[in-house]
Amino acid sequence: MHPIIIFSKMDFSQSNLFGYIEDLQELTIIERPVRRSLKTPEEIERLTVDEELSDIERAVYLLSSGQDIQGTSVVANLPVLMRQNPADTLRRVLPKIREVLHIAGVEMQLTAAVSFLTVLQEESVSIHTYSHSFLHIILQNLEHRDAGVSNAWLETLLAVIEALPKETIRHEILNPLVSKAQLSQTLQSRLVSCKIMGKLANKFEAHIIKREILPLVKSLCQDVEYEVRTCMCRQLEHIAQGIGTELTKTVVLPELIELARDEGSSVRLAAFETLVNLLDMFDADDRSQTVLPLVKSFCEKSFKADESILVSLSFHLGKLCNGLYGIFTPEQHLRFLEFYKKLSTLGLQQENGHNDNQLQLQTLEQEKKYISVRKNCAYNFPAMIVFVDPKNFHLELYSIFFCLCHDPEVPVRYTMAISFYEVAKLLNSGVYAIHKELVTLLQDESLEVLDALVGHLPEILELMINGGENSGSESKLLSIPDLIPALTTAEQRAATSLKWRTHEKLLQKYACLPHIISSDQIYYRFLHRMLTIILTNNVLPVQKAAARTLCVYLRYNRKQEQRHEVIQKLIEQLGQGKSYWNRLRFLDTCEFIMELFSKSFFCKYFFLPVLELTHDPVANVRMKLCYLLPKVKSTLKIPTDKHLLQQLELCIRKLLCQEKDKDVLTIVKRTVLELDRMEISVDAFQKRFYENDLLDQEKERQEHLLLEMEQLEKEKQQNEGRSANVNDKMFEKKRRDSKTSSVLTKSITLSVPGSSSCTSAGKEDKKSKLVRSQSFSTQALHPKYSNIDKCPNKSSATGYTSSVSGMGKSCMLSFSDDSFRSHSTGNSGNSAFPSSSSSRNLFNSADQKNNGNKESQSRKMSM
Repeated sequence: MHPIIIFSKMDFSQSNLFGYIEDLQELTIIERPVRRSLKTPEEIERLTVDEELSDIERAVYLLSSGQDIQGTSVVANLPVLMRQNPADTLRRVLPKIREVLHIAGVEMQLTAAVSFLTVLQEESVSIHTYSHSFLHIILQNLEHRDAGVSNAWLETLLAVIEALPKETIRHEILNPLVSKAQLSQTLQSRLVSCKIMGKLANKFEAHIIKREILPLVKSLCQDVEYEVRTCMCRQLEHIAQGIGTELTKTVVLPELIELARDEGSSVRLAAFETLVNLLDMFDADDRSQTVLPLVKSFCEKSFKADESILVSLSFHLGKLCNGLYGIFTPEQHLRFLEFYKKLSTLGLQQENGHNDNQLQLQTLEQEKKYISVRKNCAYNFPAMIVFVDPKNFHLELYSIFFCLCHDPEVPVRYTMAISFYEVAKLLNSGVYAIHKELVTLLQDESLEVLDALVGHLPEILELMINGGENSGSESKLLSIPDLIPALTTAEQRAATSLKWRTHEKLLQKYACLPHIISSDQIYYRFLHRMLTIILTNNVLPVQKAAARTLCVYLRYNRKQEQRHEVIQKLIEQLGQGKSYWNRLRFLDTCEFIMELFSKSFFCKYFFLPVLELTHDPVANVRMKLCYLLPKVKSTLKIPTDKHLLQQLELCIRKLLCQEKDKDVLTIVKRTVLELDRMEISVDAFQKRFYENDLLDQEKERQEHLLLEMEQLEKEKQQNEGRSANVNDKMFEKKRRDSKTSSVLTKSITLSVPGSSSCTSAGKEDKKSKLVRSQSFSTQALHPKYSNIDKCPNKSSATGYTSSVSGMGKSCMLSFSDDSFRSHSTGNSGNSAFPSSSSSRNLFNSADQKNNGNKESQSRKMSM
């Protein structure tokens, strides 16, 4: 049957044969470049080097007679040669490199610049030797005709200047710089001179800079080429930091003012940015009389004739507003705030405009610029909150915050997501005002926005819960009503995307939720989702992140029933799962459990399920288990866990005797040696385990505290249930008492005169006895839950059960809260015998007849 199926699927028609031939021709075309690249025997002979040559001799030979690719390899290997044999390298190899660089190509030039910088950073030779051997080669190649090569050598030179002594800099760099900065030199030479002067300003004293560098600076600021003026303008910031405040005010500020009025837009832009960066060096008079008018003119021109400065202005606006804050009048303060608001919505007003083709083209040309402006406004939003004061946020900036968080462009929303944490910190107690925007960004359609927000999600949620106006006695979820749906939606969108790193990051950050929302919400909305991700996801980092977050949720779960359910699912669906992949994840989960929980918790629930995997049919599972066994053994305490230690030793013996896989057996033998060297901690404190024991004791104390809190919550709920039903039960008791009193009325009236007054007085006594019996029943009846948790009221429960030890176990289980309370409160006798009346209905009718006289007699005495 199989050959028939195969031949039935093959088609030998003429068209298909031509298709096969074309495919073969394509394969030959792909192979041709490979065949052409093969070397001939003559070329191989020419590229072959004698193996007996030393590294230095081989390098000299390749630089002298080799090809360019071999010379480039030698230059790239220069730092290694300098580490091995610096003297011979400087004497024989470096002169050859200097000769070759004159005629070398771009690749070798770039490689040489990087190698020279590496030799400087590794300090293979002294700085004096380096400047004597390498500095001249660097200076010779600064004016290379290729701009990329020239910039590479310039970066190397600037790094060298940081390490050179002043005298060497002055003689080798500063003196030649005077001639290189002249107008007669090339454009490339003058641009290099500008950058070098910015670096030299921090190397000399102010008087040397004033005498030798500032004249060159003024000359280059007035250069005929706008590229030179722009480059020199950007270096004025470094020069101002070198010469101090006084010279900056008298020399640098006038140059900046002149450059700010330059005809070239790039020069004006550089002057504006340098002016903003130097605001701290100007006093109040300079800011108010010189800087502020200049900035106002920039703002006015940006929307009219000079839009090239608009992006830079929006980027520096936050720093500018806070730098000039002290000199603003209220009118100027409001004007700059309105200017920021206008920039924040720039380009959004034209969406419903006309359909003219010219306007559409203009919008397309300016769209990227407007997006950059709004993105810069989002970047400066925290600074603008400081500018208007966080108290005025809702009145002044909330509308802009809303617009930026709902901006149609992803880069703007991405920037808002990054700065969201800073905004929340600044708002402090008023952070609740932006909870809707948090939910909006969590549900954003772009995963980039979600990834940016998740970075500080735990801190943001903590501020929302603890710093919001609604924090306090109310529920945590009231502060952010839509938080849980937003978090679940974000996780589902990340899970369905291909960006698994965002999903992993999200799951890691979700470990903060036990401090944010209630345990029940986590159990029903997140905990089972984590288990599903472990079972179904195909990305290992995502599975591990979900496993750790699941263990955190289990650690802070406050209901033992839910904890037992999760533990059972972990053991059954992971530890005993059909897929070996799930069993591997079970071992990862056990590692997290050992990290987060106490030793006793792990030994109680997970120790034996882990040991069962020693019989796993898959070698990889057994191998991973062997790596985990030392950690498993470290959870034991002697003598409490002596039986578990015996089980561990038994499993190891079986592995040694029955293991057939060579790799697993090797790891088992190695693990056995490691286990033999391990010391097991005992129940009592020991010095060598003191810190670990304290940490484990703290974990165990917290786990017991959760059990106690759960028990107290149950008691509280039961007490509330009893108090809610007390009126109905009182009515029923009165009805029962009325029936009993109707029977005994005659005997009571005959024996005790004036019974009506005594009856009214007994009603008050019944109320007090009701409260006492209710509190007693609360203490006595809760031990029926002791098989789930250890109850702190165990002593009282034991006393109660011992008092009814004469009854059978079935009789004890037949007690109910209602029956116990009704009989104890219904009895009008002495309250010192609550158990006699409550146990009366447990006996047969014959016993009731025999004891009838005694009961009636006690009733008469009490009446």
